Amino acid sequence: MKINWVYHNNYDIPLKENHRFTSTKFSDLFSELKNSKLYENAIINNPSAADFSELTVSHCLTYINKIKYGLLSYKEERKLGLSWSKRLSERSFLAVNGTLLTANLAIKNGIGCHLGGGTHHSHFDYGAGFCVFNDLAYAALMLINNKIVKKILIFDCDVHQGDGTARILEKNDNIFTCSIHCKKNFPLNKAQSNLDIELEDHTNNTEYLNEIQKTIKFCVNSFKPDFVLYDAGIDIHKDDELGKLNIDDVGCLERDILVLNFLKKLSIPVATVIGGGYSKNKEELAIRHSFVFNAADQVFG
Repeated sequence: MKINWVYHNNYDIPLKENHRFTSTKFSDLFSELKNSKLYENAIINNPSAADFSELTVSHCLTYINKIKYGLLSYKEERKLGLSWSKRLSERSFLAVNGTLLTANLAIKNGIGCHLGGGTHHSHFDYGAGFCVFNDLAYAALMLINNKIVKKILIFDCDVHQGDGTARILEKNDNIFTCSIHCKKNFPLNKAQSNLDIELEDHTNNTEYLNEIQKTIKFCVNSFKPDFVLYDAGIDIHKDDELGKLNIDDVGCLERDILVLNFLKKLSIPVATVIGGGYSKNKEELAIRHSFVFNAADQVFG
């Protein structure tokens, strides 16, 4: 089976040198995948920009306008961790819709993989932690509101808690938010997801994979979702600059295979997003972000 990938050439953003966020990680990942055997088995899809009226399902209009027209204050830019630019604005409207497109493709085909997304620190009226708009909350709300699916599990395995997602969706009973993250890591003030699994520093492969297996099983059995949004954040890696866990390449790939395999066996469609990953070595980072695409190919290809 060919697997749908979602990507846009305008995902990269201009940032100062030595910024903690790798501004080219999206095109780096695309190049990595393009040069692999996975590319032959992929269908490339390009998202269009989300429009204002749709984006108000997850964000307030005042904030959307600030991003559109470059009206963020210095303090707001500091909190976001990114400087405003026309490109940042354009890519933010594209990427948020990229996850929705990935979700719709996944619902039709069983799996869809986004070469972006996982911007889970973005809140209703402000951005934070390099996250402008919250693609997970936006995509989930659009699918529920348009009656495409009835119940969604957001399974967030980024090393940082999905605080923005939890807060935006806290009153929605049709969306279950689960965050498996490092306890002593950003954000300092955690939100309350429907389920939070807090990991200690230096958690290793065995402990981590046991927790993932136990948690995905619990979420699916108790909530019974008919669709899953999976944040395959790679900042769990032992060499990640903002991580704190002790998961190696094998553990990262195993996690993705475990999650996708579990959902496929139950015929629950799943859309993947890349989430966080931080390294000065761009090649290594691209390889880590490619693990979830390898897993999708192994399980669904």
